[in-house]
Amino acid sequence: MKTWWCYSGLPLVVGATLTVSSALAQTVDTARIEAAGQNDWLTYHGSYKSYHYSPLSQINAGNVGNLSVAWMHIPGRSTRGLQSMPVAADGVLYYSGSYSRVFALNGATGEVIWSYFPELDEALIARQTHSPYNRGVALGEGKVFVGTMDGRLFGLDAKTGKVLWETKLIDSQKLTVGFTGAPLYAKGTVIIGSQGGEWPGRGPIFAVDATTGKKKWEFLTVAGTDDAMKTWGNDSWRTGGGGGWMPGTYDSETNTVLWGTANPAPLYDWSGADFKTQGARPGDNLYTSSVIGLDLDTGKLKFYHQELPHDAWDFDSAVGEFVMLERDGQKYVVHPNKGGFVFVYDRNLAVKNVWPLVQNINFVKSIDPKTGELIGRRDFSVGKVTEMPLCPYIGGGISWNSGSYNPKTGLYYKLGQEWCMTLDIQKTTPVTTPQAQLNIGADFKMAPPPSGEIYGHLDARDPITGEKKWEVRYPEPPLGSVLSTAGNLVFVPDSRGILHAYDADNGAELWNHSDGTGHQGGIISYSANGKQYIAVTAGFGGMLSDDYAPNFGGVYKSMPRDDGALIVYSLK
Repeated sequence: MKTWWCYSGLPLVVGATLTVSSALAQTVDTARIEAAGQNDWLTYHGSYKSYHYSPLSQINAGNVGNLSVAWMHIPGRSTRGLQSMPVAADGVLYYSGSYSRVFALNGATGEVIWSYFPELDEALIARQTHSPYNRGVALGEGKVFVGTMDGRLFGLDAKTGKVLWETKLIDSQKLTVGFTGAPLYAKGTVIIGSQGGEWPGRGPIFAVDATTGKKKWEFLTVAGTDDAMKTWGNDSWRTGGGGGWMPGTYDSETNTVLWGTANPAPLYDWSGADFKTQGARPGDNLYTSSVIGLDLDTGKLKFYHQELPHDAWDFDSAVGEFVMLERDGQKYVVHPNKGGFVFVYDRNLAVKNVWPLVQNINFVKSIDPKTGELIGRRDFSVGKVTEMPLCPYIGGGISWNSGSYNPKTGLYYKLGQEWCMTLDIQKTTPVTTPQAQLNIGADFKMAPPPSGEIYGHLDARDPITGEKKWEVRYPEPPLGSVLSTAGNLVFVPDSRGILHAYDADNGAELWNHSDGTGHQGGIISYSANGKQYIAVTAGFGGMLSDDYAPNFGGVYKSMPRDDGALIVYSLK
């Protein structure tokens, strides 16, 4: 059955199923992802380099003023909005909606080729704190891979949407966690990490055979080795945390999966300066709030860097962005975290530099740019924090969505968030058995920074040194991803619902368009039938965006929390 509606004279395709497939489709494998052809967007970040950049230039700084909506797709049942990052191959666009619904669409027309709605345990999903959003899919070997909130990973036929295999990886009835982030495909293997940093469960990262769905290995981000176990005093590893909830990347030269991990539980600890020996989880709590390198074939830990030892602020490292670039014969990995810092590593995760993206940071005085050591920690004991608010806010100086590196300009375009919070630390009983609610350990509330008003900003910076070339400010922090292109453009979908296009060299605004509701998801560019498109997901609502209405008022008071749309632009 095919159902058509119209919006502003444009066709919308809802829930249709067509027998359309690309006759020129080629296998998506590791070599093709590494080649990063200009017409496709094959991984969450576009390719393993994680540039979040398109080499297409048909849409450019000279003609972006002629950009208009080509088509839209409404996925339906968009509880808590849309947070997905689309992917595209051979003129077909794939994306996920809430409840892990997956759609394959004709990239030129928006016609639905197929859709898949997994059967979920609705009672289980309803009691999960982060439910029911999904942040994306992965492509590989003629399949589309998607995780679900009830702990399963699916392999779907990319041409038909038929389920080829289904693997149960987490007993979500017991742990009340599942999968919200996108998987990553590499060399016959699908990798996915569980959500959450506030529950028991030890934050597993899984690898599954892409052909059969059989589990290959599992790595525990909480006390996953004998040495790590020693960094959780009094068997506090049982409190858990550490979920690798956003997709990392793959380095084929060393056959290494790079992944980021979340905070430990309870989120806030009352130990104060005595965190090494006191509190709910004494010690450094490896491998939470870390970046780790795992062998793709075995899952064995090869190297790591804990960006925040004993994270007491929820400024974790689960941001899945690992920008792989080269300069002056050196190979670097650039990784931002929620604390507002950007870490620069070599390919073995040895620290080469650390620089702050945001101004309002006071959970530490600084981080040593040579070693990554925290200087002047601000740890808290029980009670209200009275001397000054904690900065940044729990949403992070950097959120989970992606920035963009443009190899033509050499600049890294990244969103920063200038906000803080009041905090009242509570001595709670550590939770060591599964539970439905978050294990927070504090009451908190958004607050303006000491320097003035809350705002967000897009920075154009040198990714290695952090030197800033230009900045654009927003009245509220944007929560969507950033896209840059070879057309000398930078696209930013903001929280008010406006999609902006800027000149990549100087930040001048060249075009904007309202998508009608706030953005908190992905944006990509691809080509279909020789024409370039820009695709963005819109739809507000979730753990962070729910804070906007009570704190900022205005348009956010009337912004829905249960709708969403995929909006695709092209030149007129």
